[in-house]
Amino acid sequence: MSGVVNVNRISLNQITTENWSLREAIDGCVRNEIPTISVWRHKISEVGLKESKKMIKESGLGVSSVCRGGMFPALTASERVQRIDDNKRAIEEAAELGTDVLVLVCGAAPDKNLPESRKWVQEGIETLIPFAEQHKVKLGIEPLHPMYAADRSVITTLGEANALQNSLASSQVGVIVDVFHVWWDPFLYQEIENARGNILGFHVSDWKVPLPDIFKGRSMMGDGVIEIPRIRQAVEENDYHGPIEVEIINQDIWDMPGDETLKLMKKSFVEHV
Repeated sequence: MSGVVNVNRISLNQITTENWSLREAIDGCVRNEIPTISVWRHKISEVGLKESKKMIKESGLGVSSVCRGGMFPALTASERVQRIDDNKRAIEEAAELGTDVLVLVCGAAPDKNLPESRKWVQEGIETLIPFAEQHKVKLGIEPLHPMYAADRSVITTLGEANALQNSLASSQVGVIVDVFHVWWDPFLYQEIENARGNILGFHVSDWKVPLPDIFKGRSMMGDGVIEIPRIRQAVEENDYHGPIEVEIINQDIWDMPGDETLKLMKKSFVEHV
């Protein structure tokens, strides 16, 4: 297996150019020969699903995923039903835009009860499976770094995500491997092997030291400590050969001219992924 990544696998996760509209991001990808985009739902809502679909189709871009579904835990049953309804809309959006992957950020514990919230996450995904299957969209459980357990996800390791996927026992459910969230895990490579055949996405960025910010702390590949090529080769050895999304949440990068970001992104992708 070659250790060199094919630049044609690059996908712009739209959050990397947060200051751009969907139209601007699509045009930027076309100008910079980036073949694939991952679309965020708040960008879809700005122009509507119909117009989003039209723009993407006319551009010729592939769609690697839609971000995001999830956020299942809530204090009341009615709130949890509302979360399910919103996830169904997200599944419909993914299907309309031509991707078969909806990324799930599972949600935090609203009442400090982590076990209960993890149960709600499982119940929420289980409820969605028939609807996802009907729309031919797979649900990608993305474990987030433990520092996000308080406000974004009670699923914090790839091992947890794998266990959840196994307990659901559905081919509609898989996992997302994002290097920013999992690089530190002493069981990472064993868990990537355990996820064989169920990896639905691979996301790259870097962990700069010191971390500049908890939420907006991701850096461009090569600017931090993550052994990205080793993780990439591990997911490839376990049957993931799809698009590689560059997902960078960083105010300084957001404030750069978008085309400059995409040029730097491609250069860093070739050299450090």
